[in-house]
Amino acid sequence: LAGAVHPDSGTIKVAGETVAFESPNDARKRGIGIVYQELSLFPERSVLANLYINNEPSTLGVVSTRRMEAESRDILERLGLHVDVHAPVGRLSIGERQLVELARVLLEEPQLIILDEPNSALNDRETQRLFAVLRQLSSRGHTMLYVSHRLEEVFAISDRVTITRNGRDVLTKDRADLTIPEVIEGMIGAQHDALFPPPLPMVPGRAEERIVIRGLSGGPLKDIDLTARSGEVVGLAGLEGSGVSALLAILFGTQKARAGDVTFPDDKGLPRSPTDAARRGVCLVPADRRRNGLMLEKSILFNISQVFVGAQTGGSWLFRTGPAYARAQRQIDNLKIKARSPWTLANQLSGGNQQKIVIGKWLEIGPKVFLLDDPTRGVDVGAKREIYGLIRKMSADGGIVLFSSTELPELAGLCDRIIVFYQGRIAGELSGVDDHTLLHVINTGEMPAAAQRSEATP
Repeated sequence: LAGAVHPDSGTIKVAGETVAFESPNDARKRGIGIVYQELSLFPERSVLANLYINNEPSTLGVVSTRRMEAESRDILERLGLHVDVHAPVGRLSIGERQLVELARVLLEEPQLIILDEPNSALNDRETQRLFAVLRQLSSRGHTMLYVSHRLEEVFAISDRVTITRNGRDVLTKDRADLTIPEVIEGMIGAQHDALFPPPLPMVPGRAEERIVIRGLSGGPLKDIDLTARSGEVVGLAGLEGSGVSALLAILFGTQKARAGDVTFPDDKGLPRSPTDAARRGVCLVPADRRRNGLMLEKSILFNISQVFVGAQTGGSWLFRTGPAYARAQRQIDNLKIKARSPWTLANQLSGGNQQKIVIGKWLEIGPKVFLLDDPTRGVDVGAKREIYGLIRKMSADGGIVLFSSTELPELAGLCDRIIVFYQGRIAGELSGVDDHTLLHVINTGEMPAAAQRSEATP
């Protein structure tokens, strides 16, 4: 629809007229704009430059910087984003960059706006601001094609729902005539109850291991106390900037702590670096897989062996094709990665299969500690269900799992307990909680009375 891929068959009609797009620019001229799931910004260029790439307003060939600044500040204000438009995009957080990506398309106000997972890195407050803008555009006659795997949001924003599976339409209905369980069944061919696997029993003979954190401060974190044990999935919840990502970065050695003590299962303190972390069996699945988790222009074979070879050799690449091929094929089979061969490039795979590569490269070193930062961001429901099963297995095999997510239903559905962060501190711990309670605590830092009583009970 956006002109980036040419169809093999079929027709596209715009305002009743059959069209054929040779390029994305053709689609733009016909009033079609698209926000892709993966960011396409230039990190070294300013916010302003990214917003107006190939679309600078001008008079008689003279670009109007003043007009660009005024228009950009207006659209960013509507999206609730307060940043310096002259700052490089690379300095922004993932959520802020995603809002810039949205703003770039919304500036043109196309008649049809295609949004592919537009809020995968946004918190709930940012998402609600986005929805308000979309509703405003809809009321002015614009059409939105909103692609999402967050079903609660589909029901909140849509008028009509189409479900696809394996490249085919499964169902199209008015949103008012659908239920969430019906949508999930259409998407994965299974009942809603099968989405979150139950806890698995610990492998017999595995001794309990722990990460013990006392008085940890660093970045936004202030005096954090936390214990995570093997055999459980510990959820980490909080708004962007609350300290969740900072905690995972400190535990992985990519960010330094200012104060505090941390003891890992090997009785050592914090890793000195990511290489040190990998050697000690500590892995991190980052929130931005394309930027920090994969070499997209490299093969599955190369990516799967990346951590194993680096941890074994201290970072120097003594690469042997035979063992690397075996490792890649093992993880393709183990994780059900849909690819033609280990030589397939990572950028040719879907988001779900790319994320499996990120997980698979760590499984090759047999980690003891799993730091998972929003590991299902931007993957479909079927891939999510498979990743949930992997997380349960990590725990059952004796791993210590710290699981961060921007999706409240998966925190509530998968985690044995949830640690809520608010403004750099731990607001409290929850278990068996519903989404609405969790949302309230994340946004206010106020624990429900029942949870406060249970925390006070030894």
